[in-house]
Amino acid sequence: MENTHDIAARKAETLAEAMPYIRRFHGRTIVVKYGGNAMTDDRLKRSFAEDVVLLKLVGINPVIVHGGGPQIEQLLARVGKKGEFVQGMRVTDEETMAIVEMVLAGQVNKEIVELINHAGGKAVGLTGQDGGLIRARRMTLESKEHPGERIDIGQVGEIESIDPSVIQTLTANGFIPVIAPIGSGGQGETYNINADLVAGKVAEVLKAEKLVLLTNIPGVMDKNGKLLTGLTPRQIDELFADGTISGGMLPKIASALDAARGGVNSVHIIDGRVDHCLLLELMTSLGVGTMIRSH
Repeated sequence: MENTHDIAARKAETLAEAMPYIRRFHGRTIVVKYGGNAMTDDRLKRSFAEDVVLLKLVGINPVIVHGGGPQIEQLLARVGKKGEFVQGMRVTDEETMAIVEMVLAGQVNKEIVELINHAGGKAVGLTGQDGGLIRARRMTLESKEHPGERIDIGQVGEIESIDPSVIQTLTANGFIPVIAPIGSGGQGETYNINADLVAGKVAEVLKAEKLVLLTNIPGVMDKNGKLLTGLTPRQIDELFADGTISGGMLPKIASALDAARGGVNSVHIIDGRVDHCLLLELMTSLGVGTMIRSH
């Protein structure tokens, strides 16, 4: 059994270990894509919110981008619609778009804001429509079966531009922005955008120190299911080429790669099923996932 003195010493050691990280990241921006189990398990939700608030308290600027796949699926099922995916992207007709907006901008965004505020932070919810944050256009995908042909997947957007001024104003005034991945088109139409892509682009535009993507797996795995803790962009290209990275991981890794190449110092793909995964990854030497360096 550990005595009280040992426990206290271990806690002091942990705090001391965090000091160089706090010093290094003070005043820097860290963009976090929040999703997966961390978003549906009550204990993990609380630990995530506490981590975000602590980062803000020690002078780091967290910016949260969230998805809402499971919640969208639940509401679609309730109205008798089946979710359809092409190359990891949700096919989004008009009716689906209305449900996506309802879930992302209404239910999920407000829940995350409430979680962070309850943990002692000051969170503000945004969508890409607020302050002209995300301008988007309709995305089409190249057919794998018929090269040269494009597949229309409905009101799914790709990002044209991001205006970070609303985020910068909020963070400068002590707020934590929480962004739902919905963009505006030139004619006022709305687009569902993959949250990983939004997080990557927001990190680039804000010149973030780090982009952290929460997942339901330990990180990027090799063909034998072994965790790859550190990767370079070139190694990732090889994993794409040999099919190691596929399905839902495609947009996640593609956005991580773009962010790394676009000036974000490092990208972390971490296991959101681990309690306080954000603090473990950012403030200790342990780490709980894969880190992609920009070079």
